[in-house]
Amino acid sequence: MFRHYFRIAIRSIARYKSYAAINIFGLALGLASCILIFLIVRNELSYDQYHKQAARTYRVTSLGLDYNPSVSFAVAPALRNDFPELEHVSQYYYWRESMIEINHERFILKDVAAADNEFAKIFDLVWLAGDPNSALEAPNTIVLTESTAKQYFGDQNPIGQTIRMDNDWELKVTGLIKDLPGNTHLTFKSLVSWATFHDETSNFWSIQGGYLYVTLPEKLSAATVEQRLPAFIKKNWREAVEKEKATLLLQPLTDIHYDQRYLNQTSMPRSKKSIYGLAAVGLFILVIACINFVNMATAFALKRSKDVGIRKVIGARPIQIIKSALSEIVIQVIIALGLAIGCLFLFIPYTEGFFGTRINANQLLHIDVLIGLFIISLFAILISGVYPALIQSRFNQLQILKSSFSTAVKGTTILKRGLIGIQFLVTQLLIISTFIVAKQMDFFLNKDIGFDKESIITFDIGKNPEGLRQLLSNQPGVKDFSFASVAPAYNNNYMPFSAPNLGMQEVDVTEMKVVDENYFSMFGLKMLAGSPITKSIMPQDSILRIVVNKTLVNRLGIQNYNDALGQQITVGDRRAEIQGVVADFQSESKHKKIRACFLYYNPERFQQASVKLQSNHIKQTIASINKEWSVLNPESLINYEFIDNKLARLYEREQTLYNTFKVFTFIAILISCVGLLGLVSLMAVQRVKEIGVRKVLGASVNNIVLLFLKDFVILIGISFVIAVPIAWYAMHSWLQEFAYQIKISPLHFMVGLLVTLFIAGTTVFIRSFIAATGNPIKAIKEE
Repeated sequence: MFRHYFRIAIRSIARYKSYAAINIFGLALGLASCILIFLIVRNELSYDQYHKQAARTYRVTSLGLDYNPSVSFAVAPALRNDFPELEHVSQYYYWRESMIEINHERFILKDVAAADNEFAKIFDLVWLAGDPNSALEAPNTIVLTESTAKQYFGDQNPIGQTIRMDNDWELKVTGLIKDLPGNTHLTFKSLVSWATFHDETSNFWSIQGGYLYVTLPEKLSAATVEQRLPAFIKKNWREAVEKEKATLLLQPLTDIHYDQRYLNQTSMPRSKKSIYGLAAVGLFILVIACINFVNMATAFALKRSKDVGIRKVIGARPIQIIKSALSEIVIQVIIALGLAIGCLFLFIPYTEGFFGTRINANQLLHIDVLIGLFIISLFAILISGVYPALIQSRFNQLQILKSSFSTAVKGTTILKRGLIGIQFLVTQLLIISTFIVAKQMDFFLNKDIGFDKESIITFDIGKNPEGLRQLLSNQPGVKDFSFASVAPAYNNNYMPFSAPNLGMQEVDVTEMKVVDENYFSMFGLKMLAGSPITKSIMPQDSILRIVVNKTLVNRLGIQNYNDALGQQITVGDRRAEIQGVVADFQSESKHKKIRACFLYYNPERFQQASVKLQSNHIKQTIASINKEWSVLNPESLINYEFIDNKLARLYEREQTLYNTFKVFTFIAILISCVGLLGLVSLMAVQRVKEIGVRKVLGASVNNIVLLFLKDFVILIGISFVIAVPIAWYAMHSWLQEFAYQIKISPLHFMVGLLVTLFIAGTTVFIRSFIAATGNPIKAIKEE
């Protein structure tokens, strides 16, 4: 019997190729999107859970004026001494890149980290070579990931090879591990032993990017340890913290990827709201695809209603009609699923670039993924197949044999309108959300940052600053340049400040930038009062002459910027006098409020060169600077970065969210167009006699087209009314993650409405125009 149903289903699909192709294409696209989103969400929700001790492992973080994922290197030794019951205590330090030399060739090695021997006992690294118990124990040793070893040593065994790093360390390769999976907050590609990197600072506030991980024994809770941490801080650093609030916290390892309080870390956290929102998008797209399938399958069933009528006349029972129809649906769903999985294998290698999530095609074979695929397919079959099958089983054979039109089926109008209304609702939600995310991204990168960032590169000054200054002065492609500790888009130096003479007794934190006399003019910083930094020579024990930003002046309680001039404050352990006030500029992401900042002149602390290039000779100028810089610094490699790219990195998470919305909004629109085509086709089949009669009585093509459009415009309006509050709530919640954000306006919602009207109107117009221009006599005769 099943073979018989299968044969009938294949014949039916082969006979109506165009209907089947559209049906299968729409469902395959929906299934591919849903499965891809399922894999992304699965990956995002499983961060760091693969470590065996994940439930008992915590990162020690600090809380001063804000949440910081780093702690001083002084904390780990004290923690081992005062908490001997801790199972593991491991220090870890990450820096973005280093210069390495292998066989007299120099390279820039990305994602470098240092870790002690306890690190491999906390985190489950997959070791391909080397002893995990000792590979990171001795000084001057390094462990490489598989891809890094392949990049620099090819097929040669890397164990025992020597790597010279930053002209300082001769490192011996003692271990080889598999590349880290995509679902971990760790981002290193090589690990230098902690004994090589060793830092013996005792300063509690010396927070330099060091991360500290601990594993608790089974019977010791995190709450118990945290209760003892205030006493631990007072015992070891009483003088350092007595005037300032200082707290250490235990952050669960499995929460790191989602904790929005910590921003300055190696990988940006992601909001669980965004992840669940993406899961909802996947479900919505699958529902849209299934609705399309229902509409197309129903139109398909009516088109071949005479076949069903003849089968019922010769004795076929309703249950047999249902089984036969479901067989066709199942076959089409299986074909669509096969196409979807095939598309996924082709697209998965690009998911990291598009969505910021690394997915492996092998994950499709994991048991939970296979169960998910089965549930998704079953959902598609039930939602897409039951209704068309019931429609066919309810056909009235006498009416079918007399006519192939709507008299064969009764009472489906409300359901059809509800289904297409859901499509319009989801489509408008995605369009509105995508538009708002796009506007926020534009605001991130192009608005209100307070300094000029166009065509500016930054790189290390090197060992010959005066030679570099002369080099840049003679470069015809260089418009301007400046030496400083860092450019405005960077921040790495903070210090406490106070102003008791102005009534500010408590200590706050200010960012510090050491700049030269060109800094203000080259970056276009706007002076609000006083004068910018000038070149000067000043004894170390004299009062600093500083320029402060607007936020620092406001923190001092001064309303008029001119009143701030000449005032003295304490920065660190030195007195400083304000000589100028500069407008705020963005040195961190817009997730945070702009910090207080002061700038001063000290050529001994210049580390970074910023160069503004002539826009018409950028590549040639960079190549020339690269060549001459290498002559000045023969033992190093220049490593430049465009400030634009630095700013973009601050918003990688938002960029991937934007890419995700763009891709899946386009897919939802495409699927909706297919669904509209199916629904209008169904309407055209059901109302063919009505169209013929109207045309015979004098109705124009425009009248017929408007007849079809009218119902859809009403549905779009109703769905828009429902979509507006849902979209506003979702996007308003998302925008709260940023200290600086766009305001949601009616324009954002109108875009969703207008785009939906245009897409729906175009699709409906094309199909209804074809129906309206048909031969009316033929339509009436068929009835």
